[in-house]
Parts: sequence; structure tokens; C-alpha cells
Amino acid sequence: MNEIQKSDFFEVGRDGVKRILTPNDRKTDIIEFEDKTLCYVKSSMGYPAVYPMHKTHFEPKADAILMDLDGTSVHSESFWMWVIEKTTARLLGDNGFKREAEDEPFISGHSVSEHLQYMIDKYAKGGSLELARKYYFEIVNHEMNEILNGRGKSDAFTPAPHLKEFLTAVKSEGIKIGLVTSGLYEKAMPEIISAFNQLDMGDPVDFYDSIITAGQALRKGQTGTLGELSPKPHPWLYAETARVGLGIPFERRHKVIGIEDSSAGVISIKLAGFSCVGISGGNIGQAGVGELCDYRIDDLMQMLDIIL
Repeated sequence: MNEIQKSDFFEVGRDGVKRILTPNDRKTDIIEFEDKTLCYVKSSMGYPAVYPMHKTHFEPKADAILMDLDGTSVHSESFWMWVIEKTTARLLGDNGFKREAEDEPFISGHSVSEHLQYMIDKYAKGGSLELARKYYFEIVNHEMNEILNGRGKSDAFTPAPHLKEFLTAVKSEGIKIGLVTSGLYEKAMPEIISAFNQLDMGDPVDFYDSIITAGQALRKGQTGTLGELSPKPHPWLYAETARVGLGIPFERRHKVIGIEDSSAGVISIKLAGFSCVGISGGNIGQAGVGELCDYRIDDLMQMLDIIL
């Protein structure tokens, strides 16, 4: 985390602000006061927000675990970043376009629109977000159809190592499991269905106690949701999974723990009031939010030592 003197709405030494910290990806600022901590979540869509940052602690045995999808349950981030790259190439009219490695923290873990806006701001200044979204979903629909028919990228969706063993062990302990993703329904469900098919685990809807996605994509002629404006790092997806999906009141948040591989997800879990386990392989270290994780692991099976 980097210490700064001034944020968009806050400044060290003014109105009781003691310190301001920002991750390397600068998507959020953490504002420390004498008696509280706030988190300012920025927005390339024009709708920032400020949330209280609760002190978190976890007491085993867990009542529930909250699991991220991309990168934590299923390895698919490289595929979705490839789709973002393809979308940008189409927007630029340049089939040879390649993103830079430094773009990764900004095009993983957030919403589709946030990812696309970042690419527009960097590579296609003045480009239309609406047109980029149109191209994105055309590419997604084509690639999903190719995958379902055995012609697409064979390595698009791969179950995380030991996913089946971990999930079945948690289930056998009577611990509730919520699946949480900033991905829209039409991109998220094929991932977990593919993973469960590969593991011979049946229907994920029957297995998980709750699955919360960012909703449906808004297109002409159909309704949409708030998913594009309130994804991770906002707290709402994790908060809804625990409170509404699993029926766990805020007062029992010390019996709930989340697991993430992305910086946006880590902050989302913390803002929802839960302790967070950071699993290696994502952008937590690159984004500089490792110190916000209450635990760090390299493999899902290590979670069992924490939650039991």
C-alpha cells in the first residue's frame, strides 16, 4: 500500500484525516481517522462511493465460506482478459493489437464496463463504451458457443487444483458455501458448469447454498441489474450472498470468511465486514493489497486448517 497526502475528497490533516493509503492499482483509497476507517471506491463510470471499513476477525468453526469464482474456483482470468484484448482490437480496427502486461490489475476482478473503460482511456481515447460493450458481448457469445460445441479455447475454464476435494470436505462439515462473482450471469455460469462437468460434480446450482453474480447484461429489449455499477470492490455482492443468500446476520459476520485472488475481491470482502483469505495466483501482490488479507494460502486445501 502507498501512503498519499490527498485523495479526491480527503486530505491528510483536514477534518481529522490521519493517513491515506492507496493500493498500486489506485482503484480505492483507505482513509484513516482517529476513531474510524473509510474506504473511498473510485469509479471510471462516474459513481464513486465511500464505505465504512469494519474491523474484522474470524472465529472457527465457520458457519459459511464465501468463494470467488474467477481465479479462485475456476482458472479463467487469462481467457477473459483475452476477450477484453480482442474487444479493444475490434474497437481500434487493429487485429494485431496486444495489451501490455501492466494492464492486468485493471482488467481483472472488476466489472466488464470498468475493464473496458480502462482500455478505452489508455488505448482508444474518445472511444464509445457502449460500442465496446456491444463488441464484447458479440465476442463472448461467439466464444461461448464455440466452447460449448467443442471448437473453442480448450483451456478457457479449468477447475482450481483440489476444488472438488475442498468443496466436498467443507460440505461434509455442514458449512454453507456461497459462490460470488463480479461476472455477469451469462459469463459466470458457463464457467462453473464447465468446471463441475469436468469434476463430475453435478449441477452447481444444487451444490452451492447460494450463487450471486453481477446479474444479467443490459441490452436493448431486456432488463438489466445494478451489476455494472456495484461490483467488487463494492461490498454488495459478498454482503448479499451472506445476508440474503445464506441468511447470516451481520452480527455473526465473525463466523463467515471469504476467499479471493484479486485486489478488488479482497477489498469487497473487507468492506462487507468479513475476514479475508488471499489465495496466490491472482493480482493481490501486484496490486499491493496483501496486508489487507487476514490469511494467505497457496492451495484451497489449506483453507481447512483455517475454517475448522
